[in-house]
Amino acid sequence: MLFPAEGVKVLCRSLGEHRVQPNVILAPYTTMRVGGRADCFYEARTSEELVTAIGEARRSKIPFFILGLGANIIFGDLGFRGLVIRNCATHVTMDTALCRLQADSGTTMYPDLIQLAVLNGLSGLEHYAGIPSTVGGAMWQNLHFLAPDRSRTMFIEEVVNGATVLAADGTIKQVTREYFDFSYDYSSLHVNKDIVLRTSFQLAAGKETKMRAVMESNLEWRALRHPPLASEPSVGSIYKKIDGIGAGRLIDDCGLKGATIGGMTVTHRHANICVNTGGARAADLQALMRWIEHTVRQQTGYCLESEIEFVGEFDVPTAGKPVFLPRPPGLVSAADHARAAQANA
Repeated sequence: MLFPAEGVKVLCRSLGEHRVQPNVILAPYTTMRVGGRADCFYEARTSEELVTAIGEARRSKIPFFILGLGANIIFGDLGFRGLVIRNCATHVTMDTALCRLQADSGTTMYPDLIQLAVLNGLSGLEHYAGIPSTVGGAMWQNLHFLAPDRSRTMFIEEVVNGATVLAADGTIKQVTREYFDFSYDYSSLHVNKDIVLRTSFQLAAGKETKMRAVMESNLEWRALRHPPLASEPSVGSIYKKIDGIGAGRLIDDCGLKGATIGGMTVTHRHANICVNTGGARAADLQALMRWIEHTVRQQTGYCLESEIEFVGEFDVPTAGKPVFLPRPPGLVSAADHARAAQANA
């Protein structure tokens, strides 16, 4: 451990001797299943515990990181020098008369929160079924998905009423949706040190059958295009769109599907997704991303920009050029589905 031992003692006294765990491997807490050890690890079970843990880390000058589902996160192979706080605060309240739902930031969007809303006839969240995210993560990245008719992108900001946030100075305040300055893959949380504790969603009355039809359609759409996390761990899309052009299309046009370094592969299912094919390290992903970015820049002139967050300390990228794995027989890719949709339009 590189932060002061006295600081660790303070953490243990404040948060509980048996609640602060040393040297915890972070890979199992991310959807890509890579990452080294955190010096200390703590699970905050309530928003009050989350506030306390953050306050103690700040007072003790211990670096900290708040972890949700780990769906857009890559931890370095050399780990995290400080305290990783896993946000497990999941208290939810609702007012069905006002169609309003309030949820702690550690609440899992799907299935937990979305299923609860649907069961109570509250519509607006069903559009995000299948996306791995907590409420806090949804606010951080302005969670988004295509509308049911696939004509536009829908954003979580459309149903956010306001939130309770912990400010950098330790004060807790109520803020409106406008406070977050939402845009594509962005909120003001990227630049300030505020932390969402609880979000209020303004929903609408809806029919359960209609909402479930939307959920099933979106789940089917994702299943046909995205690798299943249980068997092909990933963080979803790696790169942002450029000038309205999908990064997957650029990567596909450069012939990079199947490119593999170590245990990391550009999946044939979707060119903008890399999957852990077994025993992958963050160093493998770093090397593969460098190769992808260099190739796309050289062949198309576009500079890809990552949309995932790299946290902690990283080893040097894996050496060597990629090998290419063949496309599995019978696999229908996201690009195939897009071409079929265009042909049938």
